[in-house]
Amino acid sequence: MTWNQHGGRLGEEFFTAGTSSFTAFLAAHRPELLSTRRVLPDGVVAAPGQVPHGTTVLALTYRDGVLIAGDRRATMGNLIAQRDLEKVHPADDHTAVAFAGTVGLAVDMVKLYQVELTHFEKIEGVAMSLDGKARRLAGMIRENLGQAMQGLAVVPLLIGYDPSAPEGGRGRIFSFDVAGGLYEKRHFHAEGSGSPYARGSLKKLFHEGMDRRGAALAALQALYDAADDDSATGGPDIGRRIFPIVSVITEDGFERLPEPETEALSREVVERRLDRPDGPTATP
Repeated sequence: MTWNQHGGRLGEEFFTAGTSSFTAFLAAHRPELLSTRRVLPDGVVAAPGQVPHGTTVLALTYRDGVLIAGDRRATMGNLIAQRDLEKVHPADDHTAVAFAGTVGLAVDMVKLYQVELTHFEKIEGVAMSLDGKARRLAGMIRENLGQAMQGLAVVPLLIGYDPSAPEGGRGRIFSFDVAGGLYEKRHFHAEGSGSPYARGSLKKLFHEGMDRRGAALAALQALYDAADDDSATGGPDIGRRIFPIVSVITEDGFERLPEPETEALSREVVERRLDRPDGPTATP
């Protein structure tokens, strides 16, 4: 399938009619390149402390679109494996994905998903619908089921801006289970070991019509609450200047909040916690 294997010419598989799925193309011609197809030997299960895991990620809708955020910590058992992991990535101009779970597999899955969307658009001449993007990611997770059952699970969180949806509902959030189950969430959601605390925080802080700054502060407060109760979630690291990643998607496309803005908002959250350690109360 490589250039050299065919004397400098593309192989026959490149000229054979097929689907618009790049994953299906690889599965048919070079399945060994798909990380989701690799499984451990029979009877072998990955111990919790053997591979790095990443948490926590969350998303919420706001006035102009949808926001997605994640902490930066990866753990390996009781150890901190990485302090500045990036768990939030653009999938295309109007879609983003964040992940919790086995870091190595998750990073590979995100890269493959990005190629999948680009490949579809090049083959079909139009971008995939947001519902189609969600179903395609669900299918990729389902292909990872064998590894998930052996302790190498990946649980992504998908957001997108859907111009075909009614105004006020164009920012959409999708969650998945390890078997590829697909669920659309209303207003907000979180995944990862700190997600119960993050969702509890968002439940009291979220309200419709929030502006970008208010949504970003709510997300950072929720990540702070998750880090406060979950050792696998990292809060703002003021000393190392490592702060959560916050990105938004609006009609204009994907935008990652600049580092100075995220730092200023994170410092504001930390300062507020000096007076109110349990965080802000719900808006009346």
